[in-house]
Amino acid sequence: MGTIKKAVQFARTGNPPDVVEVVDMETAPVGPGDVLIDVEAASINPSHLLTLSGGYGVQPELPAVPGAEGIGKIVEVGSDVTNVKPGDRVMIPPYTGTWRQQAVVPADRITVTFPSDGDPTQMAMIMANPPTAWLLLKTVVDLKPGDWVIQNAANSAVGQYTMQLAKIYGLKTVNVVRRDGLEDIIAGAGGDVCAVDGPDLGERIKAATGDAEIKLGIDAVAGESTQQMADCLADNAVIANYGLLSGQPCHLSPNDIIFRNLSLRGVWLTKWLQGRDSTPESRATVYEELRGYIIEGRMRAEVEATYPLADIKEAVAHALRPRKGKVIILPNG
Repeated sequence: MGTIKKAVQFARTGNPPDVVEVVDMETAPVGPGDVLIDVEAASINPSHLLTLSGGYGVQPELPAVPGAEGIGKIVEVGSDVTNVKPGDRVMIPPYTGTWRQQAVVPADRITVTFPSDGDPTQMAMIMANPPTAWLLLKTVVDLKPGDWVIQNAANSAVGQYTMQLAKIYGLKTVNVVRRDGLEDIIAGAGGDVCAVDGPDLGERIKAATGDAEIKLGIDAVAGESTQQMADCLADNAVIANYGLLSGQPCHLSPNDIIFRNLSLRGVWLTKWLQGRDSTPESRATVYEELRGYIIEGRMRAEVEATYPLADIKEAVAHALRPRKGKVIILPNG
């Protein structure tokens, strides 16, 4: 029998704080090709909250352990494992279910390792948001140094990573937020322009950028915000939608679609991880690039709070509120 450890579980979907509970769970046996990982830190992302509510694009069979990314240290390896060893700090493979104290995963799914020192809360966030920012900047429009990009929900973790990557790549960013008081987040991440969303956004952004030709819009909000972003864009531009924070469909005028040739496309990390327009080798190259930036401190996201596993209901409730940073779970204290 395996060791009994604590884990978060949900057996039904609904209001996220109501459906999560901490349970005793037996750790799976470590097979010849497996590793046992002590989970140091795991993030709470909007996709996790959508999964708990039943609204995400892929739903697990219930009951399930939520969480899709995290960082941990290997405490045991199977007899056939040669690529990692006990003591190594590793990115937990995608969609393992990371809101738990221990996880057993196949060693051949481990592709990213980190130094034993450094901040595990920053390392824990590498799996989802940094590559999402990379996909948004590198696979939608052929951007050149000096080009402008506009994004909304810019204070989010993806938004912060997008600003930081854009700065590394020599791009300029317009960063739209939904409330006042977030200018420090935008400035800290290297954003060039910060603006609060609204129906006159196009006029204000044209004035702030000197009527710059903006070729790419990055939309995490949908609803009216999609149209307000379109008002800022040059003809023939593309809006890349990767979220629905408003809970509404994307609004985009047929006049913009027909007469200005604006287009709307979706970007979903899950499909990339599953091999759409990627290979294991190309994904490893992207993660290696992002890993370097995180270790160097060139990419980071604000963390507003950390919680022990026992306080998961409070942690999830916190993650649902307007915030200036991420909420991170520390399963082992």
